[in-house]
Amino acid sequence: MKPEVLQLSPILIPQIRERLEELFVIRPYYQQADKAAYLAEHGANIRGVITGGHTGITREVLAKLPRVEVVAVNGVGTDAVDLAYCRDLGIHVTATIGALTDDVADLAMGLLISVCRGLCTSDRYVRSGQWPQSPTPLAPLPLARQVSGMRIGIVGMGRVGRAVATRAAAFGCPIRYTDLQAIDAVEHTYVADLIELARSSDALILAAAADGGKAIIDAQVLDALGPEGYLVNVARGKLVNEDDLVAALKAGRIAGAALDVFVDEPHVPETLFDDERVVLQPHRASATVQTRTRMGEMVIASLLDTFAGKKPVGCVTG
Repeated sequence: MKPEVLQLSPILIPQIRERLEELFVIRPYYQQADKAAYLAEHGANIRGVITGGHTGITREVLAKLPRVEVVAVNGVGTDAVDLAYCRDLGIHVTATIGALTDDVADLAMGLLISVCRGLCTSDRYVRSGQWPQSPTPLAPLPLARQVSGMRIGIVGMGRVGRAVATRAAAFGCPIRYTDLQAIDAVEHTYVADLIELARSSDALILAAAADGGKAIIDAQVLDALGPEGYLVNVARGKLVNEDDLVAALKAGRIAGAALDVFVDEPHVPETLFDDERVVLQPHRASATVQTRTRMGEMVIASLLDTFAGKKPVGCVTG
């Protein structure tokens, strides 16, 4: 008999959905109007859970799944899962570690280029039909900021941070970073103090893990980044004090920001919408067919390994 798996968030890749249906009895919790009734009907038989990093799973739901063995997170963030509770119950929690690295780093550089070169503003300028109305495109559009050679400060030199550094180095950018401590395998300059890193950077790129974290980018850091500095966030929204960021942009204390993540997703501070110095994305750094396929394959492997009595790859609960 196929194991029953509770699915808390959708899988977008058709072949992954088909494979899941072949291997397991999928219970689509996220589609149910009466979720309490659905758990009452199926909870006792659930052996695995599929969820997303943002969705996670509450302790209350886990408590209604007495046979659950694994929570497979289709993402790298596990802060929406009660890891201590899962450890106590012997439940594996897995994440798709490593699958997102290249895509997230690609988007970080794409966001930096977009905000510095005004790509979104220029795109809207052309699409709106304004170009023919001006003798030169330079007249209504401000000159952009060159990206090559920018001093890049990376906050968090894990997998994503290192991938960002590789890409930034190809643009001739000197790179400094901060982390909990200096990393021997990293050749770039370590700066222990975040404010000092901001002060010595033209762009600050957030790539830090944020499980259990809190805001580290505040008014003091933004002031150190300065009126010619840019902030890029592809990590977690909660790492940034959004009120301080909005105030810094409004006062011209930083040059611009490019954000893929926000504190209260999908809600974004509306004052950012009309700010041409800001580039916004709806948390889609991993949203390519290739990466989402790899992630889905890792989720399937986590379920299969657990049900076979093996410790799954990507397990974060020990």
